[in-house]
Amino acid sequence: MEDTIVAVGTALGVGAISIIRVSGKDSIPIVNRIFKGYDLEKASSHTIHYGHIIDEDNVVDEVMVSIMKSPKSFTTEDTVEINCHGGIQTTNMILTLLIKKGCRLAQPGEYTKRAFLNGRIDLLEAESVMDIINAKTQKSLSLAMNQLSGKVSKKITNLRQSLIEILANIEVNIDYPEYEDIEEMTVTMIQNKIGNIKEKAISILKESTNGKIVRNGIKTALIGKPNVGKSSLLNSLLEENKAIVTDIEGTTRDIVEGTINLDGIPLNIIDTAGIRKTNNIVENLGVQKSLEMIESADLILFIVNNNEQLSLEEIEILNQILYNKKEYIIVINKTDLNAKLDTSIFEKSRVIHISALKDIGIKELKDKIKEIFNLENIETQDMTYLSNARSIGILENVVDGIKEIERGIQLNMPIDMIEIDIKNIWNLLGQITGETYEDELIDQLFSQFCLGK
Repeated sequence: MEDTIVAVGTALGVGAISIIRVSGKDSIPIVNRIFKGYDLEKASSHTIHYGHIIDEDNVVDEVMVSIMKSPKSFTTEDTVEINCHGGIQTTNMILTLLIKKGCRLAQPGEYTKRAFLNGRIDLLEAESVMDIINAKTQKSLSLAMNQLSGKVSKKITNLRQSLIEILANIEVNIDYPEYEDIEEMTVTMIQNKIGNIKEKAISILKESTNGKIVRNGIKTALIGKPNVGKSSLLNSLLEENKAIVTDIEGTTRDIVEGTINLDGIPLNIIDTAGIRKTNNIVENLGVQKSLEMIESADLILFIVNNNEQLSLEEIEILNQILYNKKEYIIVINKTDLNAKLDTSIFEKSRVIHISALKDIGIKELKDKIKEIFNLENIETQDMTYLSNARSIGILENVVDGIKEIERGIQLNMPIDMIEIDIKNIWNLLGQITGETYEDELIDQLFSQFCLGK
């Protein structure tokens, strides 16, 4: 945190401009050494200056340099941004010069990490920065912007504040044990307030199911035996010929993926290898991947032929889908051919008839997906949801912990033991916003960010 870091903040390549960001206590004097123009050390904060980057007597590039002085910058440190002409050679020459003058090349996500460690943003807001960069739809962008604004963090902070009030009341009970009415009042108060906190946490979790869908999309696996039309359906949904379609069994031997926007939600579609017993080593690997996909997908589109009876293998696949309790749709393909399939074993509300070859029933299939995931009711105006697995997992642990506290109260556990459990819940909530954290977690989290952010 004491050194000065530098990185390219724009995608490296040919473009109109590149932005090189420098942050740290020596950022202004270091840039000033290679800048010919106004004396940057005399410049006011939040000003921009025209000049040239020079390497000794040689002009490297014509630039605009922005100055942002501590603490009014993203990292809260002195920050300089050099806007130079886009191009790999020019950008790398300036970057090399800055490193020679005393900067260190920033690690992935280090600017955002410094903003977090310096108290500029909390951990939820830091995670939302990467979500904004990766947003694929308007809804996912709205979700990330709400998280960056601090609206989601405020919900967690309010829960922690309620726990502090409970802990303060417990301390009074411990400090004045001679007053029995205080203990009775404390237990009653804990029951009421901890129950209220649990209900609020459960409500956030329910809403966060939508947040996870908005952020990550719906992982949708096309499952079925060979030649039922999985690849044709993928092409119909994507409206492009992405997957190879032939009459030869086993054509698809590896996963083929594509994404569509379904009411502002990414539908991540995965075409898998046809499931069948085979001696072909390569095809068999594809079949194993298909079986694994049943466990990891959010939605299974189980595709069967309208003109054939179910095979034993297909019945086994259906049983596995039902056993895993996955959301699923039975997609009966080739409805343009004579019907031979017995549909009585299927749940009617989960059946959609299509002809992938003739694009029949594709709209009805999309509507069924919207219905199952309630997409039309996901609000975009107030998306104050948790949206990543880390924070959702922690909040689930919080709810479980509160249930344990409630059981402890019913078993007349001592107040001081209940206090320890409440403090643990308070610390867990702090992990969501980063008010309590482990260094290893922070390092791992920010290492996933792009360089220069």
